[in-house]
Amino acid sequence: MSIKPFYMEFAEFLKSQTSQKPHYLLIGSPVTHSVSPLMHNTALEHHGLKAEYHAVSVKNSEISTLIAHFNRLEFLGANVTIPYKETLFDAMDTLGMEAAQIEAINTIVKRDGKIIGENTDEYGFRVPIEEFEDVLPGERAVIFGTGGATKAICYALREMGIEEIVMVSRRPGNYDAQPSDIVMCNYDNWAAYGEEATIIINATPLGMVPNTDASPVPPEDTGILEGKICYDIVYNPRETTFLKQAKEAGGEPVGGLDMLIYQGAKSFKLWTGQEFPLGKIKMKLDDVFPN
Repeated sequence: MSIKPFYMEFAEFLKSQTSQKPHYLLIGSPVTHSVSPLMHNTALEHHGLKAEYHAVSVKNSEISTLIAHFNRLEFLGANVTIPYKETLFDAMDTLGMEAAQIEAINTIVKRDGKIIGENTDEYGFRVPIEEFEDVLPGERAVIFGTGGATKAICYALREMGIEEIVMVSRRPGNYDAQPSDIVMCNYDNWAAYGEEATIIINATPLGMVPNTDASPVPPEDTGILEGKICYDIVYNPRETTFLKQAKEAGGEPVGGLDMLIYQGAKSFKLWTGQEFPLGKIKMKLDDVFPN
């Protein structure tokens, strides 16, 4: 299902009639792959709210114009995705508790004339693995990637009692100043840490459309996933190569679609005070991403 009616370049959006109407935005680059417009427009329509949600691709050179746009009466709020979760952090008037501690935002809320930065990624990440919350305290987590969502994932893991976080990076030397519970390693020696981990997370784009054959775990290391919670935040395709490896090895695969849904649900509640129609949204996403 195409989201093209709800996707525009930011400059094009500003010139359109759409920008003159009440709206929420997804801010990032690229955004054409996102199903957030489908989810949020379904929710807005469900509650009879007179607004639309549009995905806009924003250039670095347009950031100051974007920040000025936040003060427009028609702008009601936004989600923020790669690469602007940290860029827009300092542009907020105030921050929610999670956003302040994570030092990154994925949601912008307008309230009483103030622009508030929130982070719902940690909630979205946590809900799908709440069934495992009894086995996580005191354990080790391995995360592939150091990108936009990683700070929120680390926050959520600490909240769930994880004692040690190993972050796997192609350039681990770039991340010297880390909290004491974080260990940096490269892809060549991740397996030594992975053997003793309880949860292994793919927070990279590896495996995402169109490169669906990719995985952070080399085929020869698939056996390490046995008995591990294997969480992929990629949601397109629904079953990634990493999740297939987990299933093959006897791990517990957890896909990224529920993370997307629950972070969206919390954003929507912050904007509107209303609940996400989860059943309706999951049915629509089943059409987009069949099992």
